[in-house]
Amino acid sequence: MTRRGVRCRRTSGYRGDMPSVSRTFTTTATPDAAYAYLSDFSNAEEWDPGTKTCERTSGDGGVGTTYHNVSSFLGREVEITYTTAELAPPTRVHLRGTNEQFEGHDIFEITAAGRGSQVRYTAEMSFSGLSRLAAPAVAAYLPILAKKTVAELKAALDRQTA
Repeated sequence: MTRRGVRCRRTSGYRGDMPSVSRTFTTTATPDAAYAYLSDFSNAEEWDPGTKTCERTSGDGGVGTTYHNVSSFLGREVEITYTTAELAPPTRVHLRGTNEQFEGHDIFEITAAGRGSQVRYTAEMSFSGLSRLAAPAVAAYLPILAKKTVAELKAALDRQTA
């Protein structure tokens, strides 16, 4: 599907209490440039429409590095601690976000595509406690958020080649 110059393959779903969304798009950024940008999650301020702030709180950028993220989601401000769970240069970045009622996984899979890259972005979320009641609403909202996120993420990655 092509919208506003963003070519992407889409999947969305809801598995029990785990809403998820996945989008695949191309960028002019090389795999190395895309990986370097995505592996520093403080860059989420530039491409994630919900992120207000995202600061590294510990680590050197490798596995185990933590980030404090403040986001606005469905009209609510939430604080999430993200931890770099997996890095496989230059093909995969996996971040795990948690708070007392939420666990999320942001996974970026990067492959060479011509002079740039193809990026598959997957977001998976699970909720506990009373937050589980919001899971169906989150699942319904994710495709809308994914459209915005992919457009901003693609633009941010394309700037990495400038």
